[in-house]
Amino acid sequence: MTPNTNLKSRPLGSLLFYFGYFFALLFIGAPLALVVWPLPVTKRFRLLNWHSRFVIWWLQLTCGITYRFEGKENLPDGAFVMVANHQSEWETMYLQTLKPPICTVLKQELLNLPIFGWGLRLIKPIPLDRSQPAKMIRILLKVGAERLAEGISVLIFPEGTRVPPGQRKAFSKSAAMLACRAGVPVVPIAHNAGEHWSNKTLIKYSGVLTMRIGQPIATQGRKADEVTREAEEWIEAQLAEISQIPRPAVPTTED
Repeated sequence: MTPNTNLKSRPLGSLLFYFGYFFALLFIGAPLALVVWPLPVTKRFRLLNWHSRFVIWWLQLTCGITYRFEGKENLPDGAFVMVANHQSEWETMYLQTLKPPICTVLKQELLNLPIFGWGLRLIKPIPLDRSQPAKMIRILLKVGAERLAEGISVLIFPEGTRVPPGQRKAFSKSAAMLACRAGVPVVPIAHNAGEHWSNKTLIKYSGVLTMRIGQPIATQGRKADEVTREAEEWIEAQLAEISQIPRPAVPTTED
């Protein structure tokens, strides 16, 4: 990542952040994982989110990041499928806190991480094995439908992996397929978290971290391709406005 002049590196703040990050993992996340396992799933989400909320607050305090959240009023009643661009670890934590219960579609190996993986297992994620791509979509549609029927919203990063700021990756239509089959709306979310918390370096950058929540996209009677295109175009339009690192040009299709 090549930081914009408006993004200031915070090496000392980053060091303090990671002290607090691992403190929270050991002394908040781990004890909560032991305490909440017998509780109903909705209470598990609320309690385990304390860890995420602490990390988000600690990042703001230590690294000089100002948060600007827009569109929270757009979150619908009932379960929905949330789609967001994926740039960093920040959104994997913050989006869980928006309107719990929200389960995340993630790579299966994350469940094997000590402490972190234990907590993940308690909030009913949808783990996928990337070595079996043909099987992944079947599992997502089956388990995702079960979660939505339970009243648990589903968070999917349609790019499939973290994409650094200033780069693009086409959206998978799996999220829209799930939403269309279940008859629930798709809620698009755009953010520039990767400009402040990059997966390429331990150094954090101060500045304004903006997250925008769009209007729910109706899915009933619509095709997944159409819903995916609408969500991707909305997210890309927001990124063009809030990103301090220039966005790449939209690819053109030649006849």
